[in-house]
Amino acid sequence: MATICIHAFVTGRVQGVWFRQSTKEEAERQGLAGWVRNLSDGRVEALLQGEERAVRQVEAWLNQGPELATVAEVVSEEAEVSEELVEFEIL
Repeated sequence: MATICIHAFVTGRVQGVWFRQSTKEEAERQGLAGWVRNLSDGRVEALLQGEERAVRQVEAWLNQGPELATVAEVVSEEAEVSEELVEFEIL
């Protein structure tokens, strides 16, 4: 199956609720590469790359996030696949 890359922005109560660590765990469980980070405006930004089915599963998970999170919106778009991404990091 094809490798894809998704760039996502998550809005809501998503900082200070283990969102980045939980995203990393979900991404690693699905075998994805990429990164996740907090933004100064309160959103979380993520780049997810891997097998299409796995990327879509984590993208869907972003809509709920971890237990303490309250996700208002996820905006994502396809991005260019990068050979440089080999693991998943919290930035």
